[in-house]
Order: sequence, then structure tokens, then C-alpha cells
Amino acid sequence: MNNIATLWSKPPKNLAISNQEVHIWRIFIDIDSPIIKTYLPILSIDEQEKANRFRFPKDRNRFITVRSVLRKILGYYIEKNPRELKFDFNQYGKPFLNRNSSTTAIKFNVSHSHEIALIAVNQDFDIGVDVEYIHTNFDFEGIVERFFSANEKNVWRSLPNYHKVEAFFNCWTRKEAFIKAKGKGLSLPLNEFDVSFKPGEPASLLNTAWDKKEVDDWSVEEIKPAYGYVGALAVEASNLEVKFWQWSDNCFL
Repeated sequence: MNNIATLWSKPPKNLAISNQEVHIWRIFIDIDSPIIKTYLPILSIDEQEKANRFRFPKDRNRFITVRSVLRKILGYYIEKNPRELKFDFNQYGKPFLNRNSSTTAIKFNVSHSHEIALIAVNQDFDIGVDVEYIHTNFDFEGIVERFFSANEKNVWRSLPNYHKVEAFFNCWTRKEAFIKAKGKGLSLPLNEFDVSFKPGEPASLLNTAWDKKEVDDWSVEEIKPAYGYVGALAVEASNLEVKFWQWSDNCFL
């Protein structure tokens, strides 16, 4: 098991991504940082208008940080000014780079929770990422009954109580990463596919109700973002190397 402190590395100079790699970027979100003022001009007019619609400054600053860092990271990979990137959206709202922004086949996905964001990047393959801050002040049982598959409910009920918090977040992040990779939102019901989630059990997609063979096409990986957080990656490929990079404002200098 990788130690969380050593898992996330400073990216090397002249960083590149091959079609056999997935890069996961971790961003620590400091909603009070003065550098956020320098992030705002990186955003498009539409993004700036969306930022200004947030009621609370913390939500506004979180949005500005995550979206501007996404632009910087993608701009680096495709060698383009972050301000010039344009995004389109599929019918379910999943963003992708406008074809005029890049001739490079690069795909990405973003997730954030509390003080951490993750950005997953690869070439060619559909990808999804999820991160969740671990907390317990909500109705676990109700969510399990509503969104877990029949098989997952049986596994959940068989677990000792001291494993249930970890198991819940394992399951939830893996399911979220998968539906985000599929790009169909909640039109793809969470209770129609199974993932592994017992503590200590390798992450994997176990079954889908619509295509029994689909599990052979997908990889699901556990991500350890930081203590107190759980994360997951889903990608429509196998045997890809996953690299973990720590974002900083000078990492590309």
C-alpha cells in the first residue's frame, strides 16, 4: 500500500502524457488565498458570470480555483494558452474540449470535495474521477437502500458496523467515478451496476445490468487523496499506468 505522503509527487520538467497513462492531479483548495484574484481572468466570460452567481464567497472561490487550474493543466498538455481553451458539453452536461481548442485527443474529468480537488487526464479513453470528504452526519442507510444494487445491499448488510463508513465511501466514489466516465449522468441508474467496496478489497467493476461483457472493458482504481478523504478512478481501458501529481502554481515553471 502506498503511503499517502509519498504517493503524490511534484511533476517533472517537460511533463508529457502517453496514451498508456492516466495522470491524476491533486489540488489543495485554499478559499482564502489572495492568488485567487489572479485566477479569475483565466476564466471565460461565462465562467466568470457563473462564479459571480455563487451566494457564498467560499463556493465562488472554490469554483474559480478548480476551473482555472483545470485550464492551466489542460493548456500545458496541449501547449495552448489556458485562456483560449473552449469547452463543449454533451447532452448530459459532461464537459470536453472543443475541437477547435486542440487537435490532441485528450480527455479529462474533475471532482472536488471540501478542501481537495482531483483532475484526471488521459488520451483517448473515457474517464471519470470522484473524491469525497469522509463525514457521517447523513443517512447512510437511506442512501444505500436507494442507490446501491441488490448485490451491494447484501454485501453492505453483511459488514460489521465498524467497517460500514469506509465501505460506504468506497462504494459511492467508485460508482460516481464510473457514471462520470460513462458521461450519461443519473440517466444511468446507480443501482444497475455493481462495484467492489469491502475495506481492503481491490477496486473493480463487477457487473452491469445492461451488458455483462462491459466489465472487461473498464478499470476502476482506488485513489488515496489525503487522510480523511476517499477517491476513485474509472477508465474505459486496462493496464494503464496511473501517475499522481501534486499541483502547485509553479509546477510548470
